[in-house]
Amino acid sequence: MLVGSAAVWPFLSTAAPQTIPVIGYLGSQSPDRELLARFHRGLNEFGYFEGPNVKIEYRWAFGQYKKLPALAGELVQRQVALIVTSGGSVAAKAAREATSTIPILFISGLDPIREHLVTSLSRPGGNATGLRHYTVELMSKRLELLKGLLPNDAPHQTRRIGCLINDDSTGLEDLAQIQEIKDMAGKLGLQRYFARTDKQIEVEFASMAREQISALLVEPDPLFNRQRALIVGLAARYAIPTGYRNREFVQAGGLMSYGPNLSESWQQIGEYAGRILDGARPEDLPVMLPMKYELVINKKTAKALGLNLKRTLADEIID
Repeated sequence: MLVGSAAVWPFLSTAAPQTIPVIGYLGSQSPDRELLARFHRGLNEFGYFEGPNVKIEYRWAFGQYKKLPALAGELVQRQVALIVTSGGSVAAKAAREATSTIPILFISGLDPIREHLVTSLSRPGGNATGLRHYTVELMSKRLELLKGLLPNDAPHQTRRIGCLINDDSTGLEDLAQIQEIKDMAGKLGLQRYFARTDKQIEVEFASMAREQISALLVEPDPLFNRQRALIVGLAARYAIPTGYRNREFVQAGGLMSYGPNLSESWQQIGEYAGRILDGARPEDLPVMLPMKYELVINKKTAKALGLNLKRTLADEIID
């Protein structure tokens, strides 16, 4: 027995330790627990669990976009296996500038080809891929659906509908997207309100109330996503029927949303992360599109606003 033990011991002591892969997570805003949970669910489906067999290094810019290049650089120095970016293309572009070899995953409301993240949706061609949401393209549809919820006690042409936009042009924010949103809001006849900070959101809602707008569209933005409780609360305080892109606003008490299911999108990104850890290359993974677009309405909020849902063809009504 002693001889046998001696023979095994050198083998055990010189065996190379198993390496646990590390995922870098670069966020332009602050953590969103629900979306992170869905990302982890996607990872789990490929057998990866944070702690036991994969590590995740998180870096958050908390809305200070100028910090993103340095944070991306830290993840590159950490030699992570891949970088997952959240909070729009601003984080993806920072990661793309930091490395041309480490795989990058993104969710972008902009055209990733125009943003130089990929060369093609079907064959990304570089070290980045992910999921493409639509932002400006859905504005007119959201407006149509929001108008359909409003009472018919006033002529259509007298309604004044606002649009809340983050026009932050500092740091790495995308000027083209801001201009596209402004232009589309103008074409649709929307009254534009601009907010770059939490305080400005409150100021703009007070202005909307004074100006007696009939309804409001909140355009997708990482700041607005982070402050959805504030925005939903202000819309309720001033009794402004408000439409959003993401269902998370409706779950928080907002009136309605039309757009992709963001939680499902993050699960898809988690699945892509699992595939890359299994050896897939970003250049061979097509840029995904949302699985579906959905109209979600909060019944309690609609009732508080005196709105009738009888003719609504919602995909889901939240009580």
